[in-house]
Amino acid sequence: MSIYVGNLPYEVTEADLNFVFSDYGSVKRVHVPTDRDTGRPRGFAFVELETKANETNAIETLDGAEWMGRTMKVDEARPRR
Repeated sequence: MSIYVGNLPYEVTEADLNFVFSDYGSVKRVHVPTDRDTGRPRGFAFVELETKANETNAIETLDGAEWMGRTMKVDEARPRR
């Protein structure tokens, strides 16, 4: 499973997200998509943790949490269409 993390400030980095999500288990991957034209982060990211239980715990705890002046939207990522 992958976790969708939305409503992020544009200055967020993979290291920032790795730091926050490491409280919930070993982080396998962090991906912060960037805009093709500007190279600027798009305001959301995807995080994968080592176990589904860790990911579920992170989603339940962090969804709606205040971080970097924004209210995070954290949910299970949907498959790409």
